[in-house]
Amino acid sequence: MTDLIFFGLFFAAIAIGWTLGRYARSTGAATSYFSSEQQGRTHSADTAIDSLVGSLSADGGNTQARIALGVQLRKRGEVDGAVRIHQELLARTGLPARDAAQAQLELARDYTSAGLLDRAEELLLELIRDFPGQSQAGRRHLLEIYEIERDWRRAIEAAKPLLPRKLARKGATSESHHGRGQRIAQRLAHYGCELAEEERLGGDLDAARSLLQEALSRDKCSARASMLLAQVEWDAGRYLQAARSLRRVRVQDPDYLPETIELLRNCYVALDDSESFRVYLLECLAARPTPALVAAVAEDIGRVEGDLAAGEFLAEQLVDYPSLQGLAQLIGLQRSAEDTPSYPDIALLQTLSQRLVATRPAYRCGHCGFAGKHLHWHCPGCKRWGSIKAIDGPGSV
Repeated sequence: MTDLIFFGLFFAAIAIGWTLGRYARSTGAATSYFSSEQQGRTHSADTAIDSLVGSLSADGGNTQARIALGVQLRKRGEVDGAVRIHQELLARTGLPARDAAQAQLELARDYTSAGLLDRAEELLLELIRDFPGQSQAGRRHLLEIYEIERDWRRAIEAAKPLLPRKLARKGATSESHHGRGQRIAQRLAHYGCELAEEERLGGDLDAARSLLQEALSRDKCSARASMLLAQVEWDAGRYLQAARSLRRVRVQDPDYLPETIELLRNCYVALDDSESFRVYLLECLAARPTPALVAAVAEDIGRVEGDLAAGEFLAEQLVDYPSLQGLAQLIGLQRSAEDTPSYPDIALLQTLSQRLVATRPAYRCGHCGFAGKHLHWHCPGCKRWGSIKAIDGPGSV
């Protein structure tokens, strides 16, 4: 065990001891804890906490202290110990309703940590039914379970009662609301997107479109809903509607603009209106230049005017907005230009730059820092929705 882990557990034991000193019915448990604290200076922090468990078992302990101890054990990965403590509390007769509800909630969390999702769900549904004061906490934890199970319909049903009344009304959006209500509305929009993608892949475009329109009514700033709706319209052959939906992303969340470029280009090609696509890209580039947009404009210039013109444009842009991706693209354009001699060193430089781009993460979570090569709408690290975006912002390298 490293020193960092040791001291972390040691101070966790101190925090539990403080709780005991405040709530214990007698001084026996607190005295035993401080004795364990002294032992912790010469032994592992595990010994101090294990001694604390024994002292609580010996004198009955305070309910809140035992719940807190169970939580600490779960955080340490000792789920069996946490389950035992919370089960013993629930088995007590005459336990106050507030304490019983809290112990039941923590036991459900224990079961979730152990992967016993069915048992956790059953406890939470009972909690919501029997203890109205804990219904919000119970529903929020139910959402975590349904997200793990990818049961989006039940997640939607569990989330709707968490909306503030103004947001729960049909047609209300989260745009002017903040705090928990807004976060729930955003999660509802993502749940709708998950269902819509299932319907789209199953061939039911009407059902997918309806789900996405509902998602946008919940969160009008949902760039994901607009992007997926554009895909639905593209599949239906409605290219103009698809283009309109993609252009809406520029207002909703410009960080996702790079994700719209390929499909938007295809829409304008299908509409035989490449000029409008070029104008739109240049407007976006002027308003918020990013390496991805620079690359898209350069590619568009290359298609119309040739690689030499595209290379000149890219070289000018790289002075102000340098990026490894742009450098690799520029080298490729220069090598492919008809009137530019090719040198072995240039080919090697292109290979090296492409390898660097390939190994570099393309996306990062703005909350926990999780990084990867692909866009995840649900962060694998912190489990937040819509927190992962392309790394290349203005001035990135």
